[in-house]
Amino acid sequence: MKTSDFFYALPDEAIAQTPVEPRHAARLLDTTTMTDRTFADLPAMLEAGDLVVVNNTRVRAARLRGVKTETGGSVEVLLLSRRGDGWEALVRPARRIRVGTSIIFSQDLAAIVTDPPVEGRCLLELRGPSDDVESAIAATGEVPLPPYIHASLPDPDRYQTVYAGEVGSAAAPTAGLHFSDSVLEELARRGIGLVSVDLKVGLDTFRPIAVENLIDHQMHSEAVTVSAATAAKINEAHRRGGKVIAVGTTVVRSLESAVDETGLVHAFDGPTNLFINPGYSFRAIDGLITNFHVPGSTLVVLIAAILGSGWRRVYEQALLRGYRFLSFGDAMYAEVERS
Repeated sequence: MKTSDFFYALPDEAIAQTPVEPRHAARLLDTTTMTDRTFADLPAMLEAGDLVVVNNTRVRAARLRGVKTETGGSVEVLLLSRRGDGWEALVRPARRIRVGTSIIFSQDLAAIVTDPPVEGRCLLELRGPSDDVESAIAATGEVPLPPYIHASLPDPDRYQTVYAGEVGSAAAPTAGLHFSDSVLEELARRGIGLVSVDLKVGLDTFRPIAVENLIDHQMHSEAVTVSAATAAKINEAHRRGGKVIAVGTTVVRSLESAVDETGLVHAFDGPTNLFINPGYSFRAIDGLITNFHVPGSTLVVLIAAILGSGWRRVYEQALLRGYRFLSFGDAMYAEVERS
């Protein structure tokens, strides 16, 4: 398979710059019938006994603006993930960053570079007035919006899901942004279950594939937690004939990393670098709710693994019908075809 097979023309005007209000007013394309719906319709599209699985990670205020103590030069840092006692981060400009460079972000937060930048990435040691570095990050940083969003976001919580829990991601699990309290209440009223996993979303999930032969692409790992309780609920739903619906590609990768050859999902706590592409045999999920993704990304490849060659028709129809694309855009519902 060639990476070029997963590109499509995405006009700038199709990229959503702001989220719709209310959240559940986003459009939802049901790819099983190619019917136009809204996200508020989701509970009526499912049945009692089905199980919806969400990623409850919270986006960190990971964009930090500071100055180098030696020169006063400006530095922008984007925290990606914890690495032992340090942090992996993107830093710019990177060309003058060296081991030992000290950066001041605020009176409560500073950093020392411990490894030199490679392709803009380096390791930092963050220092604050206490052991509570996360609080210092939250008070100092900004929630990082994707680079294709040029509008300001007055309410940073609009880039968080309503069920977000523990902080830890560099980007939002955007399919979940469409859920509102009323949708969650209606799911429960109809007997549709809801459980969560935690995948710390990194930027590598979204980056375009840089190699032409798809099989040569290397996914960077992301931290996943699937609890024993979540695994048990998934297995019970399948045992009773219910569908397991993943909300977002991060949930797909989490569950497919925790499932065995027989289809049983197990508790899982560790890294995953699972790269799902056409030909993959899904064992944990039966359906997916997701947004429309960046051309040539691993996310489009994952959609093609579910929809086959029909993914291109779905995307073409979504563009023709005026659906909004990417993080603040609309969503689609798809089901896994079983042989």
